[in-house]
Amino acid sequence: MTRLALLCASLLVLAGCQEESFDIQSQIGPDPVLPEPQQYLLPPMKIAKVVGWAQGEKPNVASGLKVEALATGLESPRNLLVLPNGDVLVVESRGPNLEPTTRPKDLIMGWIMSYAHGEGSGGNRITLLRDTNGDGVPDVRTVFLDNLFSPFGVALVGQDLYVANTDAIIRYPYVPDETKISSPGTKLTDLPGGPIDHHWTKSLVASPDGSKLYVGVGSNSNITENGMEAEKGRAAIWEVDRASGRSRIFASGLRNPNGLTFEPQTGALWAVINERDELGPNLVPDYMTSVRENGFYGWPYSYYGQHLDPRVMPQRPDLVATAIVPDYALSSHVAPLGMAFSTGDSLPPAYRGGAFVGEHGSWDRYHFNGYKVVFVPFKDGRPNGKAQDVVTGFLNEKEDARGRPVGVAIDKSGALLIADDTGGVVWRVTSAQ
Repeated sequence: MTRLALLCASLLVLAGCQEESFDIQSQIGPDPVLPEPQQYLLPPMKIAKVVGWAQGEKPNVASGLKVEALATGLESPRNLLVLPNGDVLVVESRGPNLEPTTRPKDLIMGWIMSYAHGEGSGGNRITLLRDTNGDGVPDVRTVFLDNLFSPFGVALVGQDLYVANTDAIIRYPYVPDETKISSPGTKLTDLPGGPIDHHWTKSLVASPDGSKLYVGVGSNSNITENGMEAEKGRAAIWEVDRASGRSRIFASGLRNPNGLTFEPQTGALWAVINERDELGPNLVPDYMTSVRENGFYGWPYSYYGQHLDPRVMPQRPDLVATAIVPDYALSSHVAPLGMAFSTGDSLPPAYRGGAFVGEHGSWDRYHFNGYKVVFVPFKDGRPNGKAQDVVTGFLNEKEDARGRPVGVAIDKSGALLIADDTGGVVWRVTSAQ
């Protein structure tokens, strides 16, 4: 074995030992434990083999709940929108595959992502599910919009439906109760897309008064390795004027913001954030946070406030001094991609007044983290207590991936919906009563 191979092996063994001794629960809440950063020649990786759901299998749910498949056989369902009439829109999407492979790490990452997501080309469409008799089982399923370009975010304002493709927000005319939109749509505004499109998902939500759209634009790298020019307009939440299409940066320093939604009690904008990799299995905690107008949240120069990232040169002490500490850590590398605030009273009382978060799951640590949906209780519009596991079992006993949760939503009856991209399923969670 060469000296380089021995060094790599030693570093990986050390990383594994550090994971074993670290309590991941210490990184859930408003004041997470932050170990010293590590840097690797070869960072730790563990990828869940995709096996899908066998006949009769379904996730595990917490006491007092039950889960059933709302729809199966979907092509990488990643996001959900419940329309006022109760119809459910399922965004089926795959990434645009535009990122160049100029470095050995790029080749490795491309293989990792394809392995982790399994086979399939993705629908790049939106499917409509309709339950006409209220029994919780859709009896109408149609392709609502087709031939989209890596869509993710979707929002409805009046009779305008907005879809955030990876490179633009498109507006479509919406007619209640119709099952298909044939219009080609109209571009509202461009969004940062290729030729590099590292974080391609563009989360989308409309302001409560409908005048503005807010869109999450992830960074074009882990930690600026593609250069700062590639990060222009990225790692940010944009505010877009719905009437004119004009946009501005609403908040910045957010490496990969998703799950944009407004907290119902305070009206504050919240998001879940995928933080950076390759500082160790227990850095940096992903998080959920309220988003302040003109706020800066650290990326790439610092994390969790003023904790400097040693890899970024030159530093920006002026920006770091203003970096906002996030509201609530979710633990490292859980990859939160969806968030929905609990509304209604059809779920048990323990799940009222809080947020459900879909954690897509880790690939860059030896012991898997995430791969579940959690509930964070709130009080007076703020997190109040430990995150609770609500839906688990996406990994089987061999740690193969049956599925991976992404977007979450609350349907018209108050049930929790979960988009499972790897399993090709939308799950519906209701009270067991």
